[in-house]
Amino acid sequence: MWDETLGYQPPDYLDCYDAPFHRAEILALREERQASLLSARSRPYREATQSVRHFQPSTIDLASDTVTIGQSSDLSAEQRQQLQQALQTFCPWKKGPFNFFGIDIDAEWRSDWKWQRVLPHIQPLKQRRVADIGCHNGYFMFRMAEQQPACVVGFEPVAKHFWAFQMVQNWLQNAALHFELLGVEHVHHYPDFFDTIFCLGILYHHTDPVGLLRKLRQALAPGGELVVDCQGIPNDLPIALTPRKRYARSRGIWFLPSQSCLENWLARAGFQTVRCIFAAPLSTDEQRRTVWANIDSLQEFLDPEDPSLTVEGYPAPWRYYLIANKN
Repeated sequence: MWDETLGYQPPDYLDCYDAPFHRAEILALREERQASLLSARSRPYREATQSVRHFQPSTIDLASDTVTIGQSSDLSAEQRQQLQQALQTFCPWKKGPFNFFGIDIDAEWRSDWKWQRVLPHIQPLKQRRVADIGCHNGYFMFRMAEQQPACVVGFEPVAKHFWAFQMVQNWLQNAALHFELLGVEHVHHYPDFFDTIFCLGILYHHTDPVGLLRKLRQALAPGGELVVDCQGIPNDLPIALTPRKRYARSRGIWFLPSQSCLENWLARAGFQTVRCIFAAPLSTDEQRRTVWANIDSLQEFLDPEDPSLTVEGYPAPWRYYLIANKN
């Protein structure tokens, strides 16, 4: 384990359940990957998190669109400056919004819009075992915590995102939340364990989306629920776009399905009762440049003469949200 003096660590959830984890494999992966947390490359994020870990919030609000921890009056002027510097270390903030001790963080993505779309359609999370695949800085995990799940395991292999999550968790100290430096390719080490799995914005970044969906199904308990958000293209046929090199300036995009194609992926992966709960073009109001994410965003990725196309001439992105069950 990493140095526990760096932050709050809840009890290991692996010890809390009599479940068929691939325990040895998970522990081996932890040991291999946790070295990255103490590497020279991660040092700025680690030190930023450590510098503000002892701040004590007087209020916590996980139910509102903005994850809010503490208020301005909880900190001295010196502490507020220290927090501002720590938060800027993690720029660009891509998931949010947050408010930490009176400092608003307007992230690139309006992740609260995504949560608003999903929340009315999912099974209540109270006392459920939940996975958040590609959890990034933990925004959705913090929103999930408000419903009192039994545990939420975030899968995210990037050390920077761990330290962003850990900074918030040090203040929140929610024993149900757990961050693993693992990717979606490791979820099969949790056979029949999770009651709900969120796979938001992940599938189109991988070369084998159906194979990943099969692994997710394997990790679901019988009757479990999978919530998928996937970038795609508009088309009436069950087809997927494979960009030659880049899509919207990104190299890490492999398959962009139509809605019916995504439904077929889920069916062929063995899921039942597949249903689409949202389908619409991605807007420049949902993904955009902000003060806290001063980077090129969707506006720069679209053809300035025809925003229905990307700069490469492909159809501009849509988002599809589907829910499927394991019988």
